Amino acid sequence: MSKSWWLEDLPPLHSARVFSPDIEIIGAGVTGCSCALSLARAGMRVRVHDAREVAGGASGRNGGFALRGGAQAYDKAVEFLGRDVAREYWRLTEEYLERLAALAGDALTRTGSLRIAADDEEREELRAEYEALRADGFHAEWRDKLAPPLAGRFRAAIFHPPDASVQPARAVRRLAEAAAEAGAEFVEHHRVESLDELEAERVVVATDGYPSGLLGELEGLIIPTRGQMLATEPLAERLFAMPHYGRHGFDYWQQLDDGRIVVGGFRDAALDTEFTDVEETTAVIQDALEQFVASLVGRRLEVTQRWAGIFGLVLDFLPVVGRHPDDERIWVAGGYSGHGNVLGFMCGDLVAQALLGGPHPLLPTFDPARLVAA
Repeated sequence: MSKSWWLEDLPPLHSARVFSPDIEIIGAGVTGCSCALSLARAGMRVRVHDAREVAGGASGRNGGFALRGGAQAYDKAVEFLGRDVAREYWRLTEEYLERLAALAGDALTRTGSLRIAADDEEREELRAEYEALRADGFHAEWRDKLAPPLAGRFRAAIFHPPDASVQPARAVRRLAEAAAEAGAEFVEHHRVESLDELEAERVVVATDGYPSGLLGELEGLIIPTRGQMLATEPLAERLFAMPHYGRHGFDYWQQLDDGRIVVGGFRDAALDTEFTDVEETTAVIQDALEQFVASLVGRRLEVTQRWAGIFGLVLDFLPVVGRHPDDERIWVAGGYSGHGNVLGFMCGDLVAQALLGGPHPLLPTFDPARLVAA
């Protein structure tokens, strides 16, 4: 019951042996595999380490949403970053969602997503975001009328056409396979305890919310946060055609092709317990998830699997990407605040491009030094 649905039946990964790596990457999730792929295709000698298997952490333990944008609502990002930076950020995530779709193959399905309002206050907030998206040329649709079983329970929604459902572990495994084919080495089931173990002159730490012990004063500033999920028995009826995301991210669910529902969230049922790196489910939140599913479908469903994963929360909701402020050898990519499937893919490549000598103009926005300065 504790194994993620996404991690079932994944084939083993085979990679070559790399001698004298130019760059070593800690973490074989979406960020590390994206970074490895870009570097290996550019001719760099890359070695990737993970304490478990490829995608064994948050990349194989999340909700399976591939969403454009950041963790903030778009209108809030405009206020915080300024219109030009926010617009470039959102457009960049759309570009990387397209790239991820091309690499993931049938592990990703372009369904769109629904951002839904549970009450009138959230409806007004969603409407403000919708207006900001439309004003800046982003495709979005406002929906006042929702079909059953959403009708009567939720007030309105934004439909985001570019978004997708993804089998995250399978998609990340495909990134790893492509990186291995380009020459990257993967060392699974090996936890790096010290940088002294590593040969390369440059190291990328891509563990997001899982503490690495390698980041000095940055350690803990990307706050480990637990996300819990469950998967139900398959349903004969098709109730949900796309990922759904509501209550500011405290509820999220989708129905898979085989009919089962995967649902996560409800951290606010016991928020004081969920800022942790302990990857375990708890009765309080699992019970809340079960009751939520029952209320959506009108009956109790059998739960076939329960699991938890750890993501990195950052107080300004921006990714943390760039060179470590106190150690020029170390680069960091993480802090996706629960939106890691696309942001992690994007930020892994942004680090790779910076290491290759072509930093993106947005990179200063994500500079790790801001956390220390705060």
